[in-house]
Amino acid sequence: MTNLIQASELNTMSQLKNDTFLRALLKQPVDYTPIWMMRQAGRYLPEYKATRARAGSFLDLCKNTELATEVTIQPLERFKLDAAILFSDILTVPDAMGLGLYFAEGEGPKFERALQHEADIRKLAVPDMQKLDYVFAAVRSIRHALDGRVPLIGFSGSPFTLACYMVEGGSSKEFRTIKSMMYARPDLLHHILSVNAQAVTAYLNAQIEAGAQAVQIFDTWGGALSQHAFETFSLRYMKQIVSGLKREHEGRRVPVILFTKGGGLWLEQMAASGADALGLDWTCDIGQARARVGGQVALQGNLDPFALFGTPESIREEAARILAAYGSGSGHVFNLGHGINQHTDPEHAAVLVDAVHELSRAYHITE
Repeated sequence: MTNLIQASELNTMSQLKNDTFLRALLKQPVDYTPIWMMRQAGRYLPEYKATRARAGSFLDLCKNTELATEVTIQPLERFKLDAAILFSDILTVPDAMGLGLYFAEGEGPKFERALQHEADIRKLAVPDMQKLDYVFAAVRSIRHALDGRVPLIGFSGSPFTLACYMVEGGSSKEFRTIKSMMYARPDLLHHILSVNAQAVTAYLNAQIEAGAQAVQIFDTWGGALSQHAFETFSLRYMKQIVSGLKREHEGRRVPVILFTKGGGLWLEQMAASGADALGLDWTCDIGQARARVGGQVALQGNLDPFALFGTPESIREEAARILAAYGSGSGHVFNLGHGINQHTDPEHAAVLVDAVHELSRAYHITE
């Protein structure tokens, strides 16, 4: 039934009860600093682990509309979060390209057919978006289940981050294979990145049309590059995506967030990308970042995920420190500097959410 939810039905649900997250991304006045957490639907929640066990595997969970909806909503039942994020994986796109995604126990994602031969690279093409319809069905179902409670975030990996997995065949610490290609055969890497950028643009636009109210591009491995390589092989293609995205839907602007882990050196260049907001990891000061981007974009982040392994008092102190560093006014979405760790105590996540909502109001009283 949820697969049959149409755009006309979404229009009846477009009245958001809490749009603080969207307004903060657009630097509009808000009453408090909104918060969500990357990977907020995940293994740190016992209810997530129970649902995943019912699904049978991670990929089966992603492809089951009802269960993907269930795990997306789970953290909202525990915490007063200001946004939901689609439960999926960044590697759905290369999987749809025919690379054969699978998850090895204890080893993370892997591809059966890594892109390490020129003939295979030249054959790479933008996939038919019908192969990813299970993702769009989940977006429609989640929007229906949210019923305007909070906005829904869609997402994708960046072209370079996707390419890292596609070329290496899985996770990597050195990125030797893709960096060798980058320096020895940049033409091959540019072909992969060009196809990825076209695919991600179509993929995110389909998520927006299905009901995603903001989108985030995860450039997880962009920080492994030199400045010149980042601009050439990562930022260039993210800018291409941003320029091709649908920015208005259901009568509202659809904000775009760029998040490059380890990208604090390049905030000025990223701020000029056309995105509405930049995600920060924990390695830069958010006050200095705010000064550097000069009001061009909103900022999201930047708590070290392992701060949640401290005491409730230290968690409040870290939240207070980041809020004070950002200062007064809108344009800040509180988040972690990367995904929440699977061993995090959910009660500590609750402490963070409540602390941000309570302490941030002092920075918005003049708006």
